[in-house]
Amino acid sequence: MAEKGRLKVQCFVGDTYIPVDGSKAVLVPSSGQTGESKEVNLVTNSSGESQTIELDAPPLEYSQEPSQPTPYSLYDLRVEREGFQVLVINGIQIFPGQTAIQKCQLIENTSSRNFRADVINISPNTLNGNFPAKIPEEVDKPLPPPTSGVVLPKPVVPEFITVHAGTPSNTSAPNYTVAYKDYIKNVASCEIYSTWPDSTIRANIYAIISFTLNRIYTEWYRGKGKDYDITNSTAYDHAFNYGRNIYDSISVVVDDIFSSYVRRIGRKQPLLTQYCDGKNVKCPGWMTQWGSKYLGDEGKTPYEILTTYYGNDIELVTAEVVKGSPSSYPGYDLTVGSTGTEVETIQDQLNRIAQNYPLIPKSAVDGVYGPRTEEAVKVFQSVFNLPQTGVVDYATWYRISDVYVGVTRIAELRSSIKQRTFVPPLSFDILNSKQVPKINYFDD
Repeated sequence: MAEKGRLKVQCFVGDTYIPVDGSKAVLVPSSGQTGESKEVNLVTNSSGESQTIELDAPPLEYSQEPSQPTPYSLYDLRVEREGFQVLVINGIQIFPGQTAIQKCQLIENTSSRNFRADVINISPNTLNGNFPAKIPEEVDKPLPPPTSGVVLPKPVVPEFITVHAGTPSNTSAPNYTVAYKDYIKNVASCEIYSTWPDSTIRANIYAIISFTLNRIYTEWYRGKGKDYDITNSTAYDHAFNYGRNIYDSISVVVDDIFSSYVRRIGRKQPLLTQYCDGKNVKCPGWMTQWGSKYLGDEGKTPYEILTTYYGNDIELVTAEVVKGSPSSYPGYDLTVGSTGTEVETIQDQLNRIAQNYPLIPKSAVDGVYGPRTEEAVKVFQSVFNLPQTGVVDYATWYRISDVYVGVTRIAELRSSIKQRTFVPPLSFDILNSKQVPKINYFDD
């Protein structure tokens, strides 16, 4: 008997936080799938999100042991909205008991562009598909010479990361510049199962973050003259599938620990935390994904799982700098009764976000965290897939910051474009292109 998973669709204007309401989405099982055979129709609200629906999914035990049938069901989605190109996403993966979140980045139509469909095909999870094994590397990486001017005193969390969709030798593969946290969520959704224990999910995400920050801190590809930070080849880096669905259980963890990483005690650079599945590939000295799953089943903490594989001379540290944030987390949670400039910051940012998300109630910017501010936080948390506590914790603080920067930046950009004379394709490309062009559109 089939179990149930869930799906929520969220539509935005390209790679922005500007929601698209009135988007009509039609969902059908992928070819060869059993279960619901009828179409499911969804419509997005003023926050760009659809209702959450239940869908058939395989039994939970399929994702708890290797060598089982495919542990997720597959669905295809077609999204239409006047003024935008049709978006087709094939192979959305639904696990039992999990909520899949499908972000739809809709491309605006312009007079110079044909009406066509933008198609995204989601690859199998790496535990269920045929992907090349990681090529072993030396863990300690040399840093760029001091004369290069790129060596940072400490690792920082970037605002964006550029991913090369191919091997380093594939010079014709495209690059995708995406938000750093979206990248981590995408990779984790590609490489582990969202049904695994929370401690296992956290251990694997720590490994993904640490590996990624090592690539950035050591300028591993940039130092070789490449125009990207990391690849999506599992032989070299991590799987990354542009436009794929993620999961709420993974999203919540990433928002909570996105700036924390593993390093050797006494070392500066994040540890190059290489790993393998432990089933099809053996990798002594590295973490194995299935092994971490079993340790999570035993109740091991994320740190205990990591030390099992990488040794006891490691520590979890949090980066002091998060790029792109107007102000840093104050170091304590904001809740009803809190007062001060930090509360004013949150009130001001939520009020600005509410201009694009009218479901979020506005409150006075008075520095007093009252019921109205709490309600605004809860609605924000609901829209952006955070636990609806009404408390501004570390994850919520930086998520509010992300969205605030996103909506204000795009508003400023649209205003700048409006004041200048550009041909339509240029305004489209800078707002919505999947690949960030190396053109300065604002040069006179």
